[in-house]
Amino acid sequence: MRLIGSKTEEDFRNALIKSHKLLFTGDLYKELLQVLKTNFPEMKTAYILKHIPEQGEDFYTILVDLDTITTIEISRYSQDEKPIVEISNINDFKRGMSKVQQVELAVALDLAKKDIL
Repeated sequence: MRLIGSKTEEDFRNALIKSHKLLFTGDLYKELLQVLKTNFPEMKTAYILKHIPEQGEDFYTILVDLDTITTIEISRYSQDEKPIVEISNINDFKRGMSKVQQVELAVALDLAKKDIL
């Protein structure tokens, strides 16, 4: 998908940059970052595409580098409970996405390319 500089893209870009900074520099996502580093030791960058807080756990959908999407489930109550990590390639993830979700992913990929290159 080609980016055109729309307001929607700019909103996604700002939100993704904010969550990216919090992921790598703040305490809010400390446990999530550790899970990412454990499962992706060669990771250069990551962007949180979706965060769903549930009653007992948090679900995250994350773009890792330029080719991997991971879904991570982290328990809110038990530090002993091992996080559940599912990995898929970007092409499989794209199937069935709405137009808005495709725009968000395209913006995240654009940001990731700039981080890596």
